[in-house]
Amino acid sequence: MAEATNRTDDYIVCYAPTMITTNGVWQGDNPLDYSLPLFILQLTLVVIATRLFVFILKPFRQPRVIAEVLGGVILGPSVLGQNETFANAVFPLRSVMVIETMANIGLLYFLFLVGVEMDITVMRSVGRKAVASAMVGMILPFLVGVAFSYLLAKKTDTHINQGTYILFLGVALSVTAFPVLARILAELKLVNTELGKLALSAALINDVCAWILLALAIALAENNATSLASLWVLLSGAAFVAVCVFAVRPAVEWLIRKTPEGETFSEFYISLILAGVMVSGFITDAIGTHSVFGAFVFGLVIPNGPLSFTLVEKLEDFVSGLLLPLFFAISGLKTNLGLINGSYTWAILLLVIFLACIGKILGTLLIALLYQMPIREGAALGLLMNTKGLVEMVVLNVGKDQKVFDEESFAVMVVITVIMTAIVVPAISVIYRPSRSSIYYKRRTVEISKLDTEFRLLVCVHTPRNVPTMINLLEASNPSKNSPICAYVLHLVELSGRTSAMLIVHNTAKPDLPALNRTEAQSDHIIKAFENYEQHASFIAVQPLTAISPYSTMHEDICNLAADKRVSLIIVPFHKQQTVDGGMEATNMAYRAINQNVLANAPCSVGILVDRGLSGSNRLAGNQVSHNVAVLFFGGPDDREALCYGWRMVEHPGISLTIMRFIPGEQAEPSCPQQDSKNMDGPRVLLTVQTDRDIQKQLDEKLIQEFRMRCGSGDSVDYVEKVVKNGEDTVAAIRSMDDAHDLFVVGRGQGMISPLTAGLTDWSECPEMGAIGDLLASSDFAATASVLVVQQYIGQVYPGTETPNGDDYIDFSHCSISPAPNTIRAF
Repeated sequence: MAEATNRTDDYIVCYAPTMITTNGVWQGDNPLDYSLPLFILQLTLVVIATRLFVFILKPFRQPRVIAEVLGGVILGPSVLGQNETFANAVFPLRSVMVIETMANIGLLYFLFLVGVEMDITVMRSVGRKAVASAMVGMILPFLVGVAFSYLLAKKTDTHINQGTYILFLGVALSVTAFPVLARILAELKLVNTELGKLALSAALINDVCAWILLALAIALAENNATSLASLWVLLSGAAFVAVCVFAVRPAVEWLIRKTPEGETFSEFYISLILAGVMVSGFITDAIGTHSVFGAFVFGLVIPNGPLSFTLVEKLEDFVSGLLLPLFFAISGLKTNLGLINGSYTWAILLLVIFLACIGKILGTLLIALLYQMPIREGAALGLLMNTKGLVEMVVLNVGKDQKVFDEESFAVMVVITVIMTAIVVPAISVIYRPSRSSIYYKRRTVEISKLDTEFRLLVCVHTPRNVPTMINLLEASNPSKNSPICAYVLHLVELSGRTSAMLIVHNTAKPDLPALNRTEAQSDHIIKAFENYEQHASFIAVQPLTAISPYSTMHEDICNLAADKRVSLIIVPFHKQQTVDGGMEATNMAYRAINQNVLANAPCSVGILVDRGLSGSNRLAGNQVSHNVAVLFFGGPDDREALCYGWRMVEHPGISLTIMRFIPGEQAEPSCPQQDSKNMDGPRVLLTVQTDRDIQKQLDEKLIQEFRMRCGSGDSVDYVEKVVKNGEDTVAAIRSMDDAHDLFVVGRGQGMISPLTAGLTDWSECPEMGAIGDLLASSDFAATASVLVVQQYIGQVYPGTETPNGDDYIDFSHCSISPAPNTIRAF
């Protein structure tokens, strides 16, 4: 390393090009003495530490920003950095410039993406309640910041005026992090509630105000010597915004117009915009505001559309997943918790956390009283508005760099930010639980639903590919004047850590706004397809909704919505789709886990739809649809449910329905629910199973007779009985009819062990589909027909519950053998 000596004999370390990359350990070099390998090691440790905390905090549903800050704290002087050997080797003082420069570049591009995805026009559609909640929720914590600034006045440097210090503290304590809040709401299943929508709207306003205040705070901090300089900074900042709006935006719109619709943007255009981010950052840094302000404003002027889609897809995962955690980790590395000592400092810290939280809560409680909201809902809104994130960390880091905060004040504020965000989820879980209607509704199955009342369905969709078949199935369900259909269409979107997933949460409630990203554009396409169908069809109402949730808990959204809307049937897409050669390939194995969880937890009947196109007319008018539907009936509650769903289709003029009933031959052994009678222990238990089997047979016969009496004489209905002895005969019978139909409706057959399906489950790929459903959905079954596998609701049905024909019966369809002999326990 080159060294030079000046007249006062002080040593100055100069730049040496040879210290960037190493010649290798075999030549005796230590990689940690060189800047590039040292930076790579630092970045690797940061990613590992943050990912570790993400994994640890996942069960507690804590936002990722906490994990990223804690990862930096662990690597910093608070924990591992206390070891001087580790600190000097991995995070030496000479490496600070490199790692902070990279962290700020990541921050620069992240804020550019935030600007790209944020739509200021949303502000026009935000209600007064949200505006009032945001404003009052900022004012009271800001006042807490003012009081806190005087309590710690002795710790401020003399060259920073009190006004600047107050502004920084006020901004850090009063703002709300929109992306972090959106993820918390999604984790708590509150996105689609009135509280969730109000909180998101208020947080969006809060976020915009925060960036304005941040620009003002930075201008004052960097130019506190003379007020005239601060004025010039603000004027030149305003001029920069004007140039971006009136010159840069038209230029970008011209680039978009030059690119034909449907074609990708040239690399030159993309490179030009990415360079523009750096230029904007340079200009705003040069005029006296922070470089992130320029990147954010430059992102705001990029129009929503194909160009914004492209920029987000190219940048977001790399910036959010790798570079941004570096910025939060730097905040943790700067935090020395050892400096927070003494009862006075800890008392102040706890007092500020308490007062800041109470400030938000009191502010939103005032709004709750003004707009006659429930008190508990107002308190929950105040807690949600305490969520902190990126803006606060930027404020704190800039404040530390500008000597507004000393190291102790900085550590105190980081702890305050982390604790205030961490307490949101547990506090909300305790004080606020959305009230659900406890009124019991009987018609949770198709079998129990009357044919002359409204039929409610919940249709789940993952991608636009699911849409045509779902629409054809809805039309085949025969919406009529006597029995109209109310279909809730739920677009299932995975909740990821990406900002685009966060922002779609807010925009889904406002369909007139332009799509913010490709996911929302896809959602718009799905919604418009169903709305178009509703306009052209009769007696059907479609209500589109979007569920944004992690795949692991997505079934909760589906089941909760089904319970809230009191639907009789949930239809979910199969996790496989048909390939060009007729085979079946898995699209996303997470879909299968969702389906299994829905089957286990649904408050009504469930249908899994295997999509093979559902051939026939795709025109939307009801009298133009033509389908050949086959119901395969073996007996049991699920098969009765399948038959009742087919029953709905009979009166549709374009539906030809075939009921194929499978009857065991003389050599076939009788079926038995739950378990084989050969394994029963004791005559009383066998008697119980025999009694249940007799009940099932009676219910099957009664439904078949009723169906044949009412519908058997129609030209569009064909009833066939097949006598089979074993599984091989069953498969042969089904294969003989596969070319003539485009939809099979079958029961899942849960709890039923039948000789007619014996051996079919030995090589089952998807046991959740049942023996027959798995056969029809497999790649080996060369068919072009779609398949709907139906499971009847597993619940307790009391005497007095009605069948489709109005008769009362007691449902023993899902009974299990109790350890005590001769007893039946219904679930």
